[in-house]
Amino acid sequence: MGKVTGFMEFERVDEKYEAPVKRIHHYKEFVAALSDADAKVQGARCMDCGIPFCNSGCPVNNIIPDFNDLVYQGDWKNAIEVLHSTNNFPEFTGRICPAPCEAACTLGINELPVGIKSIEHAIIDKAWENGWVEPQPPKVKTGKKVAVVGSGPAGMAAAQQLARVGHDVTLYEKNDRVGGLLRYGIPDFKMEKWLIDRRVEQMQAEGVTFATGVFVGKDSLGKEVKNYAQKTVSPEELMKNFDAVIISGGAEQPRDLPVPGRELAGIHYALEFLIPQNKEVAGDLKNEIRATDKHVVVIGGGDTGSDCVGTSNRHGAKHVTQFELLPQPPEEENKPLVWPYWPTKLRTSSSHEEGCERDWSVATKRFEGKNGKVEKLIGVRLEWKDGKMAEVPNSEFEVKADLVLLAMGFVSPAQQMLSAFGVDKDPRGNAKATVDGHKAYHTNVPKVFAAGDMRRGQSLVVWAIREGRQCARSVDEFLMGSSVLPR
Repeated sequence: MGKVTGFMEFERVDEKYEAPVKRIHHYKEFVAALSDADAKVQGARCMDCGIPFCNSGCPVNNIIPDFNDLVYQGDWKNAIEVLHSTNNFPEFTGRICPAPCEAACTLGINELPVGIKSIEHAIIDKAWENGWVEPQPPKVKTGKKVAVVGSGPAGMAAAQQLARVGHDVTLYEKNDRVGGLLRYGIPDFKMEKWLIDRRVEQMQAEGVTFATGVFVGKDSLGKEVKNYAQKTVSPEELMKNFDAVIISGGAEQPRDLPVPGRELAGIHYALEFLIPQNKEVAGDLKNEIRATDKHVVVIGGGDTGSDCVGTSNRHGAKHVTQFELLPQPPEEENKPLVWPYWPTKLRTSSSHEEGCERDWSVATKRFEGKNGKVEKLIGVRLEWKDGKMAEVPNSEFEVKADLVLLAMGFVSPAQQMLSAFGVDKDPRGNAKATVDGHKAYHTNVPKVFAAGDMRRGQSLVVWAIREGRQCARSVDEFLMGSSVLPR
């Protein structure tokens, strides 16, 4: 694959970023895709390694050596055909996937791995520019009707696959725009949302019907639902009117921090901050939670915490601090120990580079404030031994905190949805469904399937796409007795 000696001749070249001093003043993407010439060189670095671990490292099992070689050969049109054969939305993953494929790259054992993500990004952008991404409407309609509840990447992937084999698919979304947490949970500076709109147009041309502003559940439109939905549809209606139902909502139940002072104003879940900001960028409303001229504390060291950091910097925060409960990971992973699996190592995101003080092994003891508003966080140092944590004696400290953002992960999808359908749950509160055998993605309720975060819990966009595609095949087999869709 690629050039036989390419991995010895060429160094890895990463995509270029706009300077932090410029990009913090806007919400546009700031990553420049590789030029054709650079992408060709990066494709040349792909080794003829015999067993491409990158394929299995990728949740959708992208056929990576093949499209690397095609880019090296300059055959971009076939490269997008190969890429689309496993991934419905490479423009999403090419921008926001953490690239577990690169962690599994054989070259990565002793050199920098092949820049697979940047090559994927270049392929799909060139495909759209040249008009190679076209609707694929079915030649024959089956007469079967499928409802998909939740329009994030899992729901979108499932809907597109099912529409392409002839089923009538209606995709329900409680918000007024399609995309779920892909649209509302990921800042525009990481992925602009016209990319989703472009795919929606393609899917509409393929026969998918989008029902936005619709809340699926048994309850009437209460105050919290009216914030986004205009109408409600009961599970019984869907079960009556459709031959199969897929529930594919995101993991939206955040992990709380039950410490003294939690009730003070100025302490918010991350999505309470990020979702309104994305809606503001879209021109839908004004984000009432502002980080401008504030001392911001972000609790949680993952991607959501990083998104809070980047958004706070764009608001013009006075200072941003990010705390993580776990110890600081090593700057370099122990490759002989972990390869080809995803390594634990220190990761500095583009948002961190824009301005952020990070600290590890810190637990929050309490919040303090005046007149009902938070003013400071009282923390304590932790010592980790044999996987267990203990407070370091006399290590209590305080930091100024005008705005606190809780970004400690998500514990489960919306329980109301699962209860409304009567779906059994696993011990973590997710929909209980296997991924193997002829009952893959089936729940205990006849005709009801579950995929994405709804089934596996909080995860990556690429995992959601995988589950949506696989669930679509299972639904197709359920409706037709067999399926031509890929597994």
